Amino acid sequence: MFTEIPYDREAAVFYARKWAFLRNPRYYNFDDLGGDCTNFVSQCIYAGCGVMNFTPTFGWYYIDVNQRAPAWTGVEFLSNFLTTNTGAGPFAEEVAQTDLAPGDIVQLIDGSGKLYHTLIVVAIRRGRIYVASHSADSFLRRLNTYTAAGFRFFHILGARK
Repeated sequence: MFTEIPYDREAAVFYARKWAFLRNPRYYNFDDLGGDCTNFVSQCIYAGCGVMNFTPTFGWYYIDVNQRAPAWTGVEFLSNFLTTNTGAGPFAEEVAQTDLAPGDIVQLIDGSGKLYHTLIVVAIRRGRIYVASHSADSFLRRLNTYTAAGFRFFHILGARK
């Protein structure tokens, strides 16, 4: 049986601030293997919940570069995990942009409808959303400066342990 725990949004944002322009040596840097954006956001989420899901293939975990779930580093896999997870680890729902809070996730969609980049919301000021990311390293970048065919927004509801 799982116990629901709150998502510590401040811890997730603090982690994003600390590592937005650096790489935590505990995790592999995927910049040369398709990008580090989802790996970075997964680290931020983990900082906010402290629980991984070690289910083979369909979980969300990182042990090392060779022992990790696709959801830890794959854009589409992360959103699928967050919105369908009924086990250990974080869980989320897709929401409207106006329902985002710091610590939530934004994913960019290209012209063919493919998810291609993951960002973490680090602040909302006067209705403006600010994000952090890796691959194109940033912190407090305004979301509206991204050019994308579309966006998906995910509000993290909590985690289970």
